Amino acid sequence: MASGENPDWNQMRALLATVEAGSLSGAARKLGLTQPTLGRQVAALEKSLGVTLFERVGRGLVLTQAARELVAPLRAMGEASETIALVASRQSQSVEGLVRITASDVYAQYLLPPILLKLRQVAPGIVVDVVASNEVEDLIRRKADIAIRHVPPQEAELIARRLPDTVAKIYGTPELIDRIGRPADERALSRADFVGYSESVDIVLAELQRNGLTLSAANFPLLTNSGLVAWDWVRRGMLLGLMMKAVADRTPEVEEAWPDFVGVPVPTWLATHRELRTARRIRVAFDLLAEALAEASQPAN
Repeated sequence: MASGENPDWNQMRALLATVEAGSLSGAARKLGLTQPTLGRQVAALEKSLGVTLFERVGRGLVLTQAARELVAPLRAMGEASETIALVASRQSQSVEGLVRITASDVYAQYLLPPILLKLRQVAPGIVVDVVASNEVEDLIRRKADIAIRHVPPQEAELIARRLPDTVAKIYGTPELIDRIGRPADERALSRADFVGYSESVDIVLAELQRNGLTLSAANFPLLTNSGLVAWDWVRRGMLLGLMMKAVADRTPEVEEAWPDFVGVPVPTWLATHRELRTARRIRVAFDLLAEALAEASQPAN
């Protein structure tokens, strides 16, 4: 072999195309080149290899023995090149990296698991870190990339999508409701004990009063800052509790304590930082969460 420059892939591809097309003109059309350009590439390959690849017979070209021995490895290289291009294309479209999602502990426990499984199927390269927190500051302090909130974000650097509202109703175990009395009405429920949320007991109290219940702080003997703890107390039959219907429908131990109660609307927003929305992994997770949460917020069948 000559000691000239090593052949590059364009030169070898020119030879393979000429072999497969049977002529320089056919190979040029296949590769989108002019015939003189293709001819120069084949000549450069002959020079770098130090061998003659074609012999002219009349107006045609005939492969030399040296060229015929190159055909098989050149075809293997061609297939490898196509595989590399395919893999590169897939990688350029891949979605991978860490995505932190903050949501209330109740959402994280009851509504996120099937959504996370779907996200794993759609984008297996994404690593999800769920920050189960009831604090709305998590996103603005950059402790998370995406936040599921029940209040609209006020920060200018955030963007949000309003999801369909769900509804919260009053639930208890069948045994507790039996003790309160069936059918439970406003009068019976006004004597019942309810679980309270440490930071929002006044809000819950006012909402239930607005809907016709004569309640006071005395109706909330147990308070907690954890939605999961509060819901566990309801599941155990300790007290009645206000909860999103989407969660209660996934909790077989409870039933509606006041079937005539229309419920309290629960708005939901999905928020992220504006610059993070342009990151593909964040955008994919954000869009999938929006679609799946809209479905999950509806009552289970």
